Amino acid sequence: MKTKECNKKIKNMFPEFKDLIQQLLEHNPRFAHLFERHAELDQEICQLEQCPVNQINIDIETLKRKKLKLKDEIYRLLKQNQNDEYAF
Repeated sequence: MKTKECNKKIKNMFPEFKDLIQQLLEHNPRFAHLFERHAELDQEICQLEQCPVNQINIDIETLKRKKLKLKDEIYRLLKQNQNDEYAF
């Protein structure tokens, strides 16, 4: 998978919360940190997957699990702040 495709995946994550994501990125440091860390892991995984030698690397699976945990936490924060979307 190419790097551009990886970046596009992150931008399209939770499209139903697009506006809320932008607000939380600006006003919630914890959310911004989680979102940034998720993007970093996604980039790292994409780069590792581009090399055929790394395809069997167990570390990739570990990184994917970490990224999924971050995504779950991001979603939890989105749902938690969904009703407060207009409070910013």
